[in-house]
Amino acid sequence: QVQLVESGGGLVQPGGSLRLSCAASGSIFSINVMGWYRQAPGKERELVAHIIRSGHINYADSVKGRFTISRDNAKNTMFLQMSGLKPEDTDIYYCTSGATYNPMYWGQGTQVTVSS
Repeated sequence: QVQLVESGGGLVQPGGSLRLSCAASGSIFSINVMGWYRQAPGKERELVAHIIRSGHINYADSVKGRFTISRDNAKNTMFLQMSGLKPEDTDIYYCTSGATYNPMYWGQGTQVTVSS
């Protein structure tokens, strides 16, 4: 089992920045891929970004150039630096982990609200 705890969400004005963190604990050896997904009520869940233990990264087209995913393997922590935030980025953001790109574990989610 892997436990994931997100933090760093909140309210920010359009054009602002936020940094999300995800702390992993438990069976850390099983984690190869970590990622961020987001979902708002009534909307489909959307992949934001993935990062593999080796460092390979992929982003959703909607966040390329604005969001940066990173991970600290020694501290079992992953980050999502978000800048140039838009109202359409308002969602609940979930941290995920697993051996493959198909997430096996999910955090409880952290709310990000972009509004003036």
